[in-house]
Amino acid sequence: MNKDMAEQASKKDGFIAALDQSGGSTPKALKLYGVDESAWSNEAQMFDLVHQMRARIIKSPAFTGDKVMGAILFEQTMDRDIDGTPTAQYLWEKRHVVPFLKVDQGLAEAKDGVKVMKPMPALDGLLTRAVAKGVFGTKMRSVIDAANPAGIAAVVQQQFDIGRQILAHGLVPIIEPEVTISIPDKAEAEDILLAEIKKHLADVPAGKQIMLKLTLPTKANLYRPLIDDPRVMRVVALSGGYSRAEANDKLKQNAGMIASFSRALTEGLSAGQSDAQFDTALASAIDSIFEASRAS
Repeated sequence: MNKDMAEQASKKDGFIAALDQSGGSTPKALKLYGVDESAWSNEAQMFDLVHQMRARIIKSPAFTGDKVMGAILFEQTMDRDIDGTPTAQYLWEKRHVVPFLKVDQGLAEAKDGVKVMKPMPALDGLLTRAVAKGVFGTKMRSVIDAANPAGIAAVVQQQFDIGRQILAHGLVPIIEPEVTISIPDKAEAEDILLAEIKKHLADVPAGKQIMLKLTLPTKANLYRPLIDDPRVMRVVALSGGYSRAEANDKLKQNAGMIASFSRALTEGLSAGQSDAQFDTALASAIDSIFEASRAS
């Protein structure tokens, strides 16, 4: 493990930029960026366009480790270059931003009010490639749509089981059991989730740490015990469909949490903007998310 990356990931002010939209969410991300589906005729062209968007964000003057502590990449982004330098290497060497990699292969069918992750038979090979490319950690997402104890237990069990597999490769896993923000029993689901996570922290191998990426909770500071746990390197918040203003406001109410926003980060960015307009809009977004993360 890179000690400088570990120091930054565990202690530095800032937030994690989520630049990891994959197959299903890429068209939506491009549309919000002002690129319609008519702009591509196959998946390869679509991923070329989204890489251009991500490269533009990463190369922007405001996108540096001063305020952006880390960035989560999609596998195809990790496998591509920015100005001839592999993306993860570019992030750390040129921007001083810690690179993470999204490793899940999407969600299984809903059962017991949740969606666990699809099987990942090729995970060890992907993790080996990630280490070789200078990636520090990983991220994987499940979804909780109801306060169903059996479902939530299954989500957390799977996340921690795969988390140990990731730790064995020397990478830090970001465990992301997302609670959908629109469900009526969100607060109850979060209480169950907290209890399950606490139970499984005992399974983290001695001397290792994980990170947690959690929906901004209904009850402020609900996750403070996790933030204070020595087995947890960092607790980061996902925006979950909240606007940037809403997400920042909720984040400020949760001491010790930092942001890991996706749509809330890129809100207001457009392919049609001049570089000056784009850089100004991104700098404003980064400043507001940084301040909300630091305020907490």
